[in-house]
Amino acid sequence: MNKLIKIIVFLGILFSINLSAQENAIPKVQIKDMYGKSIDASTLNNEGKPFVIDFWATWCTPCIRELTNIHKVYEKWQQETGVKFFAISIDDSRTAKKVPQFVKGRGWKFDVYIDENSDLKRAMNAAHPPQTYLYDGKGKLVWQHSGYAEGNEDELYSKIKELIESPNQEIKN
Repeated sequence: MNKLIKIIVFLGILFSINLSAQENAIPKVQIKDMYGKSIDASTLNNEGKPFVIDFWATWCTPCIRELTNIHKVYEKWQQETGVKFFAISIDDSRTAKKVPQFVKGRGWKFDVYIDENSDLKRAMNAAHPPQTYLYDGKGKLVWQHSGYAEGNEDELYSKIKELIESPNQEIKN
């Protein structure tokens, strides 16, 4: 009986470790690039450096303000921290076709993908756009933010720099 209890406890610990890892992992969900090619969202990474996933839509005014402001400083952010930014459009089948021209017209330099059915959005519990997630170089979620107000991009950059300077410490929300 004692051996059975030890096995159950051991399995419980393994199960909780696995759940903890899954909470931070990017779900295995198909999204499309700007050319219509499907990719597995769980493969998004930045080769050991921090990256950001940001949900947005062409009809979301705060999203457009946020991405426009990030675009203005993105090259500097990349040079200073190596961060990579993934903008995930949640435009549906009616408006998703506008996304490539919309992005091109604004000259945004970050990687843009389309989550037309909102599968990734649902899997990541992104309530409403803009929703921003910061991951460390190992793909662990370290910070998230919902909504946008002028200057929120400065807070995001501060969190990225904090992560670069102390990669093994928890980022405070």
